[in-house]
Amino acid sequence: MVIKQRLAVTIYQLPISIRIGNVELRKIAVLNQKGGVGKTTTVVNTAAALAGMGLKVVVVDLDPQAHLTIHLGLEPQTISAGSYGVLTKEAGFGEEILLVRPNLWLLPANIDLVGAESELVSVVGRETILREAIGFVEDKFDYLVIDCPPSLGLLTLNALAAGEEVLIPLQPHFLALQGFGKLLQTVELVNKRINPDLKVQGVLLCMFDTRASLPNEVRADIEHFLESARGTNCAWAQARILPTFIRRNIKLAEAPSYGQTIFEYEPNCHGAEDYRKVAEFIHTQIQPAPQLDTQTDAAEAVQSNKWTGEQDIPTPADTNQRADTGAEQNQDKSSIEIKAIPQPDTEVPSSEFTQTTQPNPEQNQP
Repeated sequence: MVIKQRLAVTIYQLPISIRIGNVELRKIAVLNQKGGVGKTTTVVNTAAALAGMGLKVVVVDLDPQAHLTIHLGLEPQTISAGSYGVLTKEAGFGEEILLVRPNLWLLPANIDLVGAESELVSVVGRETILREAIGFVEDKFDYLVIDCPPSLGLLTLNALAAGEEVLIPLQPHFLALQGFGKLLQTVELVNKRINPDLKVQGVLLCMFDTRASLPNEVRADIEHFLESARGTNCAWAQARILPTFIRRNIKLAEAPSYGQTIFEYEPNCHGAEDYRKVAEFIHTQIQPAPQLDTQTDAAEAVQSNKWTGEQDIPTPADTNQRADTGAEQNQDKSSIEIKAIPQPDTEVPSSEFTQTTQPNPEQNQP
């Protein structure tokens, strides 16, 4: 297979401004310890769809494989600090994020993240470093979406400590269900000990084959399991399967080699249609969300995020010269209510978050 050359991504650099109005950031961790289930594809295209709706979105790459960074057109070797620098407190969150698309920012990653877990073993409060880092920019964005690594180590714990909603992409196969229970136990443990606001918000079925009977059987099993948790105090009591599943689509697999989202690569394919529906459901159904100004022309919204300074546009190699990035907010937005989930009644086995795991080498392919 010939990998086509990725398009160069223009990095916009804009000053972050304090937004008017009471805006609450929705923090979503996209999580599954199994690789290849569509986590990165879901993060990229859901975030791109939300950004296309005029919302300010920042995505965080916590995978040492840096697939999210690559998918958005950046070369990991050009990143000097990125998420590694934020976790080791060598750089601030606002200093490392890049505006890679209109309304879409990225905290990139590189292979240095492999060593972050071992370096942070003796650091007090190592599980909440990311949460503390994003606290300085919470009033500047509508959504923060975290691409978790395919493991349940310290990097994932940082994502769960920082987030308040968990979205689980799941391939509707029998083996994919085997780790589902362990994943929920991990979320429950973090909910009990670190982040009482954390809850599993939904399960997104990816690579769904409508012609086979197994995916529908798996979907029914998950629905029955989630229904049995209704009315309890567990972290997934309100979780549900998203009504839109992601159909198998070769265009979703091809888009990363171009460094493009599915909406840039093939906006009329099934993958683009599915992820557009996912973004709309997350924004309008899962949580109360501010209504967009229907009188604002989409072209004007894009134009407002373009580089307006006189200096040259920086490239990914200029990461050591970046300033805080952001965008001007010209209109008020109503706050997004995030409901706290009560702590579980069940006892959670005692364990310390000291054991680290190496990232799973399995490729996280769409």
